[in-house]
Amino acid sequence: MAEAQLPDRITLDLPSRLELLAILDRVTAAICERLGFDDDATSQTVMSVIEAGTNAVQHGHKRDANKSYEVRFELHADKLEVFVHDEGKGFDLQSLNPDVTTPDHLLDMRGRGIFIMRACCDEVDFKFGPNGTICHLVKYRPASPQRAADA
Repeated sequence: MAEAQLPDRITLDLPSRLELLAILDRVTAAICERLGFDDDATSQTVMSVIEAGTNAVQHGHKRDANKSYEVRFELHADKLEVFVHDEGKGFDLQSLNPDVTTPDHLLDMRGRGIFIMRACCDEVDFKFGPNGTICHLVKYRPASPQRAADA
């Protein structure tokens, strides 16, 4: 029986400053390229990770640059998992506005980040606990002719 290969892990520890999201953008794009994501999958993944990072800075840490948040990328054979961990207490998922996609809310400046993550990633979930909030994003790798032949 073949051993399961452990995923490659890349971890960033970023100060809670919005201007540093450009670093997160570039690292995410480079990881997507390494995994063979096409332009659409890369854009969707980058947008989702930036939304999660923005939430960590703005909501989890209230823009306190003395705090940092962690972003861990796990590169699997079939998917990319991203964990964004901040020290914030979290939020009530049930209280989110379900109407953010209606015409009345399309131009709202706030409240659409989780909707965007859910629209762009294959899986999105949140864990809230005494050590903060973890946003977990999953994007499956596209099927390639070589990967299909290897299966």
